Amino acid sequence: MLKNPVLACILLVAGCFAFACCQWLVYVYAPLEATMGIAQKIFYIHLPLAWWALVSFFVVFLGSICYLLKRSPGFDRLCAAAAELGVLLSGLALVTGALWARKSWGIWWTWDPRLTTTLIMWFVYSGYLVLHGLEMPRQRKTVVCAVLGVVAFLDVPLVFISARIWRSVHPAVFAAGGGGLEPEMKLTVIACVFAFGVFWAGLLLLRMAQLELCARVQALRQGE
Repeated sequence: MLKNPVLACILLVAGCFAFACCQWLVYVYAPLEATMGIAQKIFYIHLPLAWWALVSFFVVFLGSICYLLKRSPGFDRLCAAAAELGVLLSGLALVTGALWARKSWGIWWTWDPRLTTTLIMWFVYSGYLVLHGLEMPRQRKTVVCAVLGVVAFLDVPLVFISARIWRSVHPAVFAAGGGGLEPEMKLTVIACVFAFGVFWAGLLLLRMAQLELCARVQALRQGE
């Protein structure tokens, strides 16, 4: 599906540069939050991690449907790469969220609807990766993974809307009137999300290229 990793490298470099530039917005342009102080700056890392984790799992969902329809190995590699990114990013989102919670709520963790559904999502997609790494017939494994990739997505929109439909201490950012953000804060977080998205795309393409090379090496070995 991906002939070379050149585009991936370009996106990675561009994403790193853009996110480095965003640090000026985070620490100079965006005002200091009155209650949390400097700790509030975690928000500009936490939100891009969380949103792009959800995007990753949406890619797994779409790729799984495409695989079930087309049976193309490229879609399976897309799902595997996106799932790896999603598990990594959602795990980091949980960690940065815990740091924020300690400062904002006085505790590292609470069984809030948003946190609970996110943790469940992390475990489900971690199980997807475990299943994808099992030694079993390739055709059977990819079909089972694709079915799980479709079913597992049921929790993803629940994570997104949980702070809106249930009583939650977690803020629903941009839910109403910009989520209480100052214009400078809103611009900064949008820039951070965009910059991280470029970096995310580079990681996704690079990982797909790696998986494609691994598949070729395995095919050569089997042909010996």
